[in-house]
Amino acid sequence: MAGEVFKLPEGTHTVALGIGDLNGVMRGKRIPSTHWETTCKSGNALSIALFAIDMTSDVWDTPYVNFGNGYPDMHMFPIMEPVALPWEPGVAFCIGRAEGMDHKPVPIDPRQVLIRQIERATAMGYTVNVGTELEFYLLDKETLKPRDNDIQVYSLVRAAEMEHVLGAIRQQINETCIPIEQSNPEYAPGQVEVNIRYGEALQAADRVVMFRTLVKQLATEHDYLATFMAKPFADQSGSGFHTHYSLWKDGKNAFADNGKLNAVGRNFVAGLQKRMAETALCGSPTPNGFRRRQPYTFCPINSTWGPDNRTVGIRIIEGADSAVRAEKRDAGADCNPYLLIATDLAAGLDGIEQGLEPSPATLGNAYEAEDAEPIPTSIGEAIEAARGSQFMKDVLGEHMFELYLQQSEREVGFFDDQVTQVEVDRYIRNF
Repeated sequence: MAGEVFKLPEGTHTVALGIGDLNGVMRGKRIPSTHWETTCKSGNALSIALFAIDMTSDVWDTPYVNFGNGYPDMHMFPIMEPVALPWEPGVAFCIGRAEGMDHKPVPIDPRQVLIRQIERATAMGYTVNVGTELEFYLLDKETLKPRDNDIQVYSLVRAAEMEHVLGAIRQQINETCIPIEQSNPEYAPGQVEVNIRYGEALQAADRVVMFRTLVKQLATEHDYLATFMAKPFADQSGSGFHTHYSLWKDGKNAFADNGKLNAVGRNFVAGLQKRMAETALCGSPTPNGFRRRQPYTFCPINSTWGPDNRTVGIRIIEGADSAVRAEKRDAGADCNPYLLIATDLAAGLDGIEQGLEPSPATLGNAYEAEDAEPIPTSIGEAIEAARGSQFMKDVLGEHMFELYLQQSEREVGFFDDQVTQVEVDRYIRNF
């Protein structure tokens, strides 16, 4: 299928074009500007294996793409005007879409999972807006440790000390293609948070994929390693990914009634609650990601909800009608935004269609809520819940479902096959 020819910024000699893989990591190619028109019209060929590799680029035999069928090609097409990268003169950057050689969507493309739910919301008369907050660490490239040793969350002094790199991330990415609302030091040495302004759901997920890539590039320019690993240090705060949901109809927030969450909003929250446990794997695909799901870490361990409460799984923000929304707080910064938002949206839309009602709101400490439905705090529990979930299989599609779960099962195997330094330190001399 021929694509639109997007105009390049003046002075462009190279375009970096990529798409989000199985983990929402942006992968693609650098294309000379002389070949750009052909790329737009005919696509750029690359292997479907891009969607069937893990975060280390390891590949394995999967039901959809494997050694038996030779890991065939697909094409990627740009979906936006490339934007000039201020830190790399002459290079422009954009995200694309995948298309099979049969000119149809690729069944293991995570972006298609979200597109299907957006189409469903559209058929119900809703526009879906999503705001995103990402935490990440800025580390020394050689030692892989923070360069500072203070927590000082929200400190403007610490913010100023990090401005040489965080200011560049905030300003230059904002100048390109992603509207940044704010940044702040977070609750650990080297940890920061950046908030991306809300947008339509697919655009929001695309922005997260691009943002993580651009942050890592910019950090390198300033001699840092940026990591979105969910729990890089056992004794420090984990990095979360919070998503803010609202549905809009006829130009109005369908969740709001005089600044409060209304019946439709409660239905949506009830749907999220119902599926939080079985979709937990979409919040992180690795054992490490579940290390941050512990009590008193500001990461939820159950499906509670409540107004302006950071101990619950689903925090409700109220105020002006335009601001009313549900913030889901369990995912890690390492998640695939397409799969996370898609499963959340599917659950919320089910809640609306079925007229579900949430549990009573939690106003106090949700970590002590004895009657709250727990959500997995280990990847083993998450895999078991997902394997038994027809909902997950229906939303992801059979091929995507199997591929995604296989990846997590492989990760468990890698962990189980190691003898850790803790074991050596404790046992090698004492037994």
